[in-house]
Amino acid sequence: MIILNGGSSAGKSGIVRCLQAVLPDPWLAFGVDSLIDAMPLRMRSSDDGIDFDADGGVTIGSEFRALEGAWAEGIVAMARAGARIIVDDVFLSGAAAQERWRNVTGDLDVLWVGVRCDGAVAEGRETARGDRVAGMAAQQAETVHRGVVYDVEVDTTRRESLDCAHAIAARVA
Repeated sequence: MIILNGGSSAGKSGIVRCLQAVLPDPWLAFGVDSLIDAMPLRMRSSDDGIDFDADGGVTIGSEFRALEGAWAEGIVAMARAGARIIVDDVFLSGAAAQERWRNVTGDLDVLWVGVRCDGAVAEGRETARGDRVAGMAAQQAETVHRGVVYDVEVDTTRRESLDCAHAIAARVA
């Protein structure tokens, strides 16, 4: 498994697509955005679900956390069954989020990847995308990395996704 962590608009999804292109074997990709999209709309802006504040803050509730845990367990089950997996995540709680993944992945071989991007650059990307709450990128640029331990880090501030993917692919056993 490869688990990428970075803030909103840091460039994780682009790196994932490039990884799928450069790695010699087929890899399945799963992202936290897809998890959110798969949840009922009523769980958005809900105390028990996920709430996107007007200033870009994100609040996670107990129902979201339970479904997120089941999602992670399912992804790990696929990896245990032999699938190569890339996860694109945002560790809102920093080290605590990585610990949740560590508890689920257990003895699986995981390459932990930090995807960094200058907050102002990520904020510009966020504005250009138009599908994010303004302020998320700036708020998450550093906080998602607090206390997280990586095997490799890449910075998309001035580096293209393909270059980052090659750096990550070089670390895949």
